[in-house]
Amino acid sequence: MPVCNPSDLPALLPRRTRLMSFDVGTRTIGLAISDPALGLATPIETIHRTRWTAEAARIESLVAYWSVGGFVVGLALNMDDSEGPSAQRCRAFARNLLAVADLPLAFWDERLSTHAAEEAMRDAGARASRRKGGGGIDSAAATIILQDCLDWLRRRPPLAEGVVPTA
Repeated sequence: MPVCNPSDLPALLPRRTRLMSFDVGTRTIGLAISDPALGLATPIETIHRTRWTAEAARIESLVAYWSVGGFVVGLALNMDDSEGPSAQRCRAFARNLLAVADLPLAFWDERLSTHAAEEAMRDAGARASRRKGGGGIDSAAATIILQDCLDWLRRRPPLAEGVVPTA
């Protein structure tokens, strides 16, 4: 399945399936899941990066367990809207992901999602070691990416082909 615009996701999802989001980093991949009504995002786990085959097997099992019908991958754009090495890593991850699970996939501009997740965790009273060391920050960032996308979908503005929306 080719990459689609986020606005196309609801029509492409099988009934009662969920969206899974990814915050792709060099050392970890944060994951979050939506409810079947596509209203609420929840963190599920952080995968520590080792080999793609191990990561793919874990993702494949989570896709089956959660009845995932589509993906939202955070696209790490630079502040000037250009794509650097981080965005290229996200696009490569998406290509590999589609080889594992041929489901609708949309990119979502994830600039500052990790910063927002750190602030939210700090405001909630999470200790700094828990925020940074245990991977919780990555699944929290994936949750922010997905919740931003879900909130945007409720408003559904028209989107030009190839445009990556921002919150």
